[in-house]
Amino acid sequence: MNMPVKYRIDKILGVIYTRCTGLVKLEEVIGHFRELEQDPNCPDRLDVLLDLTGQMTIPAKENLQEVAAAIWRVRHRVQFGACAIVARTDALFGMLRMFEVYAERYFDETCVFRTKVEAEAWLTSRRKTTSSATGHSGQS
Repeated sequence: MNMPVKYRIDKILGVIYTRCTGLVKLEEVIGHFRELEQDPNCPDRLDVLLDLTGQMTIPAKENLQEVAAAIWRVRHRVQFGACAIVARTDALFGMLRMFEVYAERYFDETCVFRTKVEAEAWLTSRRKTTSSATGHSGQS
């Protein structure tokens, strides 16, 4: 079965890798948060890499507000740190910049990128700057 919203949690890094592909509906995104809320393997805190490079739909502004509300509803289960979003098309990139505003209070920081490589590098740098265990800070 081909699911439009898939995720994988790396407990060692404390990162959830979420990927949306194809024709993604709001209900499927909301379902993702319900699934995450029930996942016994989900830690209390995660950074996020949201890969939308394969997504063919552009969310409406109202849908972005609904997604932000879904993030708020799962906060009792999981807190989110840094969120790196990958969106290649201009339209999706622009909408996800708007999402940054709607969801800013639910993440330590968010940033939208054009490539997964840039997003991963930024996310890694955020971990380095917030980790007291590493001796030096990351680069922006």
